[in-house]
Amino acid sequence: MTHRAPELHTTEDGSLTLYAPTFGEHYHSMHGAVQESEHIYLGLALRERMSSWKEGDAPLRLFEVGFGTGLNALLSWREAEERHIPLQYYSIEKFPITPEIYEALHYEGLGQEREVKDQLLRLHTAPWDEAVELSPFFTLHKLRGDLTTCTFPERLSVIYYDAFSPESQPELWAEELFQRLGKVACSGAILSTYCAKGEVRRRLQRSGFLVERLPGPPGKREVLRGRIP
Repeated sequence: MTHRAPELHTTEDGSLTLYAPTFGEHYHSMHGAVQESEHIYLGLALRERMSSWKEGDAPLRLFEVGFGTGLNALLSWREAEERHIPLQYYSIEKFPITPEIYEALHYEGLGQEREVKDQLLRLHTAPWDEAVELSPFFTLHKLRGDLTTCTFPERLSVIYYDAFSPESQPELWAEELFQRLGKVACSGAILSTYCAKGEVRRRLQRSGFLVERLPGPPGKREVLRGRIP
């Protein structure tokens, strides 16, 4: 498959996303990129897991499937700073976006525009395949490669499963991947994904996750959240 460069599109809440011609899909919901990330990944996963973190606990370790625009990483970094909870953020990406694209990204509703722009640039210009401390509460480790062959980080507390759809990339929704993730996740770990397909739910369940269907963001009736007992 020949990879074609993504295109910038504006979503209904005014925030930007990308359209991937290679896969025929957007990186985020066209109903609103920021509100989707806030609801599915921050709200149902990271904040839920942070609520049980206590002073003196080890840093939370998060693994994201698909670095993409860096929006999930940006929101998670800001959440870690606000709560003063250390977060080690791992994210894998097979097709990193180019400087031309990431330099055009902006998210006006997230605070001081210059600060947000600076954080986005720091996320995208951080070197690949090494841990980079971007603040006392946020360490980024971008993995450049293929999800199906990578070595997953150990002791995961949170998993953002944000791959393109099972129709576009069925290999990224294989049960074997969920089984591998289940083995490296801690007790109490949370996985969230926009995908609510019954077969994905069953694969997660067979891989050791306790799965529930929850209301989705605007434009999405349901999403899935899994927990490791």
